[in-house]
Amino acid sequence: MANSVMEPQPVNANSDSTLTQQRIRGFVWKIAIATLLLMAVGSATRVMNAGLACPDWPLCYGELLPARQMNLQVFLEWFHRLDASLIGIMTIALVGGSWWYRRHLPGWLPWSATGALGLIVFQGVLGGLTVTELLRFDIVTAHLGTALLFFITLLTIASALTPYQGTGVTGKLRWVAVGSAILVYLQSISGGLVASQWALHQCFGSQELCAIMHSHIIGVFFPTTAILTLAVMAWRTKNLHPTLSRLAIAATSLLVLQIALGVATFYLHLQVEPLTIAHHTTGAALLGTLVVFATLAMRD
Repeated sequence: MANSVMEPQPVNANSDSTLTQQRIRGFVWKIAIATLLLMAVGSATRVMNAGLACPDWPLCYGELLPARQMNLQVFLEWFHRLDASLIGIMTIALVGGSWWYRRHLPGWLPWSATGALGLIVFQGVLGGLTVTELLRFDIVTAHLGTALLFFITLLTIASALTPYQGTGVTGKLRWVAVGSAILVYLQSISGGLVASQWALHQCFGSQELCAIMHSHIIGVFFPTTAILTLAVMAWRTKNLHPTLSRLAIAATSLLVLQIALGVATFYLHLQVEPLTIAHHTTGAALLGTLVVFATLAMRD
């Protein structure tokens, strides 16, 4: 009798843990998608010269909703702040839930969620400084870099919680994926420097800051080589997990699209804003794809 009462309890405990992990994982994926959209809005804000459309911070013209001053530029900056605030609230909820249900979750998760919260708080400080320091290029670039780190952290957490049964064949492939992600991150920072200093316009208009623009163009070679190497290795690896194969194809496709968008924005001198926004967003999506690949490959 005692044994029959006690036996179901581990099953229930495992069931509770699985359900809790599923909910946390789904919530983290939602925050990650919202973060990608936030970076797209941030890109649109910069491209449309809306970074200082709200002259004060954290309010906009001293109001939560500046209805009288509302136009496209004000809306972009206001919505960018609103979206960032919602992501901050979601991250606080993630931290609270991770600590509250920590007995049903991996031990590293509450600490990782707390680290993500630290990044989003720092990101908010940088967001305020971009306004008060009048879009100083180093702060704007750090703002982008921190956003990408937050995005990477979320994707790593979500991928680590995703059910995955490896095939044990990744070998060096995992390190190529990690290297590719690092190179894409560095190239994104380089792109942030080009964007925050309007280096392309400066170079075409007055032959200034051309070195920054050229370094970004030359820098394309390194992540491109790494990603193509990853794709070839993935194609040649027998019994590679189907998810990793699909991610390798996705990374290659995003790379081709990213290069095409970059060439188009260059030759059109950034005159077509949607192309520039798509270039920035595709770069973040490429980085995210590589991070998910690397995280799953590490578990193989």
